[in-house]
Amino acid sequence: MPLLSIANRFAVRADDTDDGRAEKNAIFLAAISCCVAGLVWSAMYYVAFGAVLTAALPLVFVVLVGGALIWSQMTGIYRYAITAQIACIIGVTTAIQWSIGGLYDSGFVMAWASMGPLIALMFFTLRQSLIWLSVFLVCVALTATFDSYFSQHGLVVPDTARQIFFVMNLCVPSIIVFAFASYFIRSARRERQKADALLLNILPAKIARRLKSQRSIVADEYEDVCVMFADIVEYTAYSHNMRPVDLVSELNDIFQMFDGLAQKYGLEKIKTIGDAYLVVGGLPEPLQNHDTAIANMALDMQNQITKVTRSDGKPFSLRIGIHCGSVVAGVIGSSKIAYDLWGDTVNIASRLEECGEPGMIHVSDQFQQRLKNSFAFQKRDAISVRGKGDMQTYYLTGRA
Repeated sequence: MPLLSIANRFAVRADDTDDGRAEKNAIFLAAISCCVAGLVWSAMYYVAFGAVLTAALPLVFVVLVGGALIWSQMTGIYRYAITAQIACIIGVTTAIQWSIGGLYDSGFVMAWASMGPLIALMFFTLRQSLIWLSVFLVCVALTATFDSYFSQHGLVVPDTARQIFFVMNLCVPSIIVFAFASYFIRSARRERQKADALLLNILPAKIARRLKSQRSIVADEYEDVCVMFADIVEYTAYSHNMRPVDLVSELNDIFQMFDGLAQKYGLEKIKTIGDAYLVVGGLPEPLQNHDTAIANMALDMQNQITKVTRSDGKPFSLRIGIHCGSVVAGVIGSSKIAYDLWGDTVNIASRLEECGEPGMIHVSDQFQQRLKNSFAFQKRDAISVRGKGDMQTYYLTGRA
C-alpha cells in the first residue's frame, strides 16, 4: 500500500533497529489517521453547528500534528510528532469540549482526550506517561468543575446531533485505541517469539525455561552420558590463507551438517570451539540408548565429511573421541551465557580425540564394553593419555 510505503520511509535512518523502525511506522500512521479524523470532525462540526470556532479547532489539530510530522521527517527526531500528537489530542479536544458546551451537550467529546495517555504509554516510559495522564485528569477536572458554565454559554445542540456525536465519540476512539494496541501486542508477541527462538538456538529448551523462571546458577549432575569431541584434521594450517568470510562460511556448512545429525539422533550439541565440535547424549533430557545414538552419529559424521571437498581439492578428515560417564552440566556467568559441561568424562573424550588418528573414531574401553555386541571395534595397544596414564582404547569401525 502507498501509505505503508511512505510510513516505512518516515524518519528512518540506516542505523535504526527493527523495533525503532516499527515504532516510527506506528507514529506516522497514528498521526495521519488523527489528521484525517480532524478534517472529518471539522467538516461535521461546521455542518452540524455552523460554528466557525468549533469547526476551526480540529483544523488547528491537523496543522500542529501535520507540522510536527514534517519536522520529524526533516530532522529524523520522530518524538516531535508523537509529543505534538499527544498534546493536541488532550489540549485541542478539551478546547473543543469547552467551545461546544457541557459534557452532555457535546456528546462527551472529551473521550478523545483519553487516547493521549494511552498513546504515551505505547511510546514513552511509565513516568513520562504518568505526566500525560496527570495533564488529562486536570483537563477532565476543570471540565467537570465548570460544566454548568460551559453548558450555559455553549452551542445549542439538537438531540439527534447530540446522540450521534455521543455514539461516535465513544466508538471511534475505542476503535483507534484497539487497533494500535493490537498492533503493539502483535509486534511484542513476534519479538518475544524471535527472542525465544534465539534462546533455544543457544540453550536446550529445558534449561531455557529454567533460566526464564529463575536467576540462580543452573548446575545439574548426570551419572551416565556419552560425550563426543570431533575435530577437523589440519584445518588451522589449511585455512591460514583463507579469507575470513570464506573460512566462516565453510565451517558453517560443515557444522550445519553435524547439527542435522545431532537433531536426527536426539543428541545435544554443546558448542563449537574453533574447528572442533562437542556433542553429548543423555542430557538435559534422558535419552534411551544414547550411547548407540552417539556411535551412529560419529559414523555418519565420518561418512559425510569425506564427501566435502576442500578448496585445494583434498577431502576433509575428522578425528573423533568418545567417552561415557558422569558430568556436571549447567550455565554460569551473567553475560554471554552458554550451556557447558565439566568433569573427567569431558576431559577424557577430548584426550581421546587428541590421541586418535585422522579418519578414525577413538573410544574408551567403557564405551566399547557397552556397544561391543552392536558395533565393530578395533583394539589398540594401550596408550598413554595425558592426565590419565595408560588406557586401553579402541577404534569404532562400523556397525556390527
